[in-house]
Amino acid sequence: MVYGLGIESSCDETSIAIVRDGNEVVSLKVYSQIETHSPYRGVVPEIASRAHLEKINSLLAVCMEEAKIQFLELKYIAVTGYPGLVGSLMIGAQLARCISLVHSIPIVLVNHLEAHLTVIGLENELPAFPWLGVLLSGGNSSIYIYKGFGDLQLLADTNDDSLGEAFDKVSAVLGLPYPGGPYIEKEALEYKRPKGEKNPFPKLLKEDGPEKIRFSYSGLKTAVLYYLKSLTEPPPIQKISFYFQQTAFELVVRNIKKAIQKTNIKTVVAAGGVLANETLRSVLLAESKTAPFQLYYPQKKIYCTDNGAMVACLGYHLWKEKKFVGLDFKVSPKRNFEQII
Repeated sequence: MVYGLGIESSCDETSIAIVRDGNEVVSLKVYSQIETHSPYRGVVPEIASRAHLEKINSLLAVCMEEAKIQFLELKYIAVTGYPGLVGSLMIGAQLARCISLVHSIPIVLVNHLEAHLTVIGLENELPAFPWLGVLLSGGNSSIYIYKGFGDLQLLADTNDDSLGEAFDKVSAVLGLPYPGGPYIEKEALEYKRPKGEKNPFPKLLKEDGPEKIRFSYSGLKTAVLYYLKSLTEPPPIQKISFYFQQTAFELVVRNIKKAIQKTNIKTVVAAGGVLANETLRSVLLAESKTAPFQLYYPQKKIYCTDNGAMVACLGYHLWKEKKFVGLDFKVSPKRNFEQII
């Protein structure tokens, strides 16, 4: 049996996990900083790094106790090295260095975005490469060609706001709490669409042809603002939430179809915080049956969030390939590993 430690501190979740053989979670602890950052309606980097520093050692202690193992039983330490907030990444990195130095355990440096894709390995056998990796979160709206561990090729990116950012910004203008995703979804699910009613928001990037694959959500946020200004009555929050989601998710589906057409890859792994949205899950699942393509996404919503288990899962495969780093490894906000080593 191979036990690995996963350390995640890239943004506003502090998480430690112990994973066995790369696919079995023995212990997983996550401390969310949502309440801390809610008054600011966004992540404050200095506050985030301080919170990681305060919580990470206690989470490690609880995980080790729950797993009932000693440090010397660990075969590897997997730690998120990029991308993320540098101050936050440094907290996890320093913990990994200390454990490695004291117990002579090798370190593998993990790409946070790649870990989101491989987290499905905790629930399924990983499909054969290549995949299309669709990342939808507070910081990313991207599609990658995932060719193998450590080999991600960017196929589509966002021009401006990510989907998660759009949820948060629209939530703010509607007077809903932060983070916006769960609250907008709740309102949208309550809406009973009248027969024949038209979507008040325009189709996103309708000028793009079949070859151009990109995301852009700032225009949708602006459309919501203009719609609100046109009203003479209190805003229909449920209606706005419903059509906001419909418009946003249509672009996701359209881009996945384009990516499949362009690459002829029919295995799609969707991941990131926005995949906790039940409506999006249903839309993608329905599309996968009609297109068709093989769809994977994390079944457990905790695996959609930033978590140490996904780091340890990817770390296992990097450990098998002996992709170790020394104690002097760097952390970076950049997405491309070659840019930081």
